[in-house]
Amino acid sequence: MKMDVQKRMAKKRKEDDQAEDYPTEIEEQLTDFESSVTSVNAMIQTMISVPRNDPLQKLDPLEQAKLDLMSAYTLNSLFWMYLVTQGINPKEHAIKQELERIRSYMLRVKEITEKRKSARLDKGAAARFIRNALYDAEEGSSKKDRAFKTPGTPLDRGEQSKRPKKSE
Repeated sequence: MKMDVQKRMAKKRKEDDQAEDYPTEIEEQLTDFESSVTSVNAMIQTMISVPRNDPLQKLDPLEQAKLDLMSAYTLNSLFWMYLVTQGINPKEHAIKQELERIRSYMLRVKEITEKRKSARLDKGAAARFIRNALYDAEEGSSKKDRAFKTPGTPLDRGEQSKRPKKSE
């Protein structure tokens, strides 16, 4: 496939040199496009040349999933662009559903990543905070119980609480 693309590009350059079939206004854009295709081709060749298992073994499963999804999305996006260059509407092609499927998996991975980063409640520590706030070790009872049992508290003397009564 690589050779076919390179042969077609070389043939196109040769044809362009012989007869200019395109407006001169888009020459800069075509040059930029050709350089972009060349750099993408170089990146793909680099990816293909590196054994896939080497970098994957160093990553945790979530990072492996992210890498796999990124690779799948990139390749499908390149195919989308290829369809556009061939005059095929990619919105009516099966590639659209494939890209949506990959995006949904990317969202699931993002949710998992965010869930991992979120704060977790340590139930044991919370229970100790509450117990220590309500329990007095010297008295052996909770502070709340002591407030009601201690003589001289407003409730024992029959005094009104400091809050005003609600008017009906």
